Amino acid sequence: MIVEILYYLVAAFFEILGCYFFWIVFKDGKNLAYIGTGILSLIIFAFILTRVESEFAGRAYAAYGGIYIFSSLLWLIFVEKQSITKFDIIGVSFVILGACVIIFGFLKKLH
Repeated sequence: MIVEILYYLVAAFFEILGCYFFWIVFKDGKNLAYIGTGILSLIIFAFILTRVESEFAGRAYAAYGGIYIFSSLLWLIFVEKQSITKFDIIGVSFVILGACVIIFGFLKKLH
């Protein structure tokens, strides 16, 4: 389970990074050169997600969703230097619990 969570965290970093490059170009008016790095980051994200041990892509993506939300809040704090709210904490607690149930369930089935 630890290896899967690590894959999910690394995948989330690259997905958020890739999307963030698009964000800063189209929302903040940064140079279009960032788009290439954004595309590369999204390719790395997609590849890393295929390393997750799962029979079905949909189940892997569902579990990943919770990790993505958690990682997005970390990005908000450490990159964008914004505070999270109690609602962020409550919401991420629910989705992390759900992601862990999915991850544990399909890993248990595989072994």
